[in-house]
Amino acid sequence: MTDQRIEGIATEIGGTAQTGLGKLTDNPKLELKGRLNQAKGKAQDLYGQAIDSLDRLVERAPADLQDPARTGLDFARRKPLLTTAIVAGLGLLLAGAGRRR
Repeated sequence: MTDQRIEGIATEIGGTAQTGLGKLTDNPKLELKGRLNQAKGKAQDLYGQAIDSLDRLVERAPADLQDPARTGLDFARRKPLLTTAIVAGLGLLLAGAGRRR
């Protein structure tokens, strides 16, 4: 289990508590902040799951590809927002290229 997953689960639980406290005290700002933290935690947990899956794939990769793949995964662990932006940008480029044909 990666740090992203642990932090994501903790953030999601904290968001759930904030949402409940916001409802209990009739504080819509706290409730909204809790819902945002829940979403942030869930996204962070999903990102961690993806990293874990890729880590398992790297272990099965050919030996000459494992070191570069691990370097890429280390970058993804250190810079999750940048990695997400890069992957989203590549997805948009590929989707655009697929429509032209």
